[in-house]
Amino acid sequence: MIFHFTLLDEAAARAVLEWRYEPPYDVYNPDPNHSASYLADLLNPHYAYHAMWSGQPPVLVAFCCFGPDAQVPGGDYSAPALDLGLGVRPDLTGQGHGLDFVQAVCGYACAHFKPPALRATIAQFNRRAQRVWEKAGFQQAQRFCNPDGIEFVIFTKPDA
Repeated sequence: MIFHFTLLDEAAARAVLEWRYEPPYDVYNPDPNHSASYLADLLNPHYAYHAMWSGQPPVLVAFCCFGPDAQVPGGDYSAPALDLGLGVRPDLTGQGHGLDFVQAVCGYACAHFKPPALRATIAQFNRRAQRVWEKAGFQQAQRFCNPDGIEFVIFTKPDA
């Protein structure tokens, strides 16, 4: 797949907020009672949310962020690295394209942010995502629980 990145605009952010994942991935579904604050976060330039488009005409297939909003409370983020977050449109998950998405996000991050290293935080239960990030060259660096007791794994790739 070939992807085109743009800053996430309001229309794309609203589309992302409508995405619904099936269990067990439904933990990624935004709470409709907090739509306004989620929308504000997605549009906050400090979080560097981007839309990922593919096809002709371009269709929104994923979104990503670069920086602090990709961090999960409870983790140790003291080492210098660029934090990456990625969300793939629900109907495109589990189809074997995960590595394409991750490699595109990593390539964009390296070209535009020139980070010393890359880091991704993934829920422990999400083995599917963990395998993809490992295939992209990321290694487990830390395990922790967030304040809600959910276990996460931080993956790093030092040779960004």
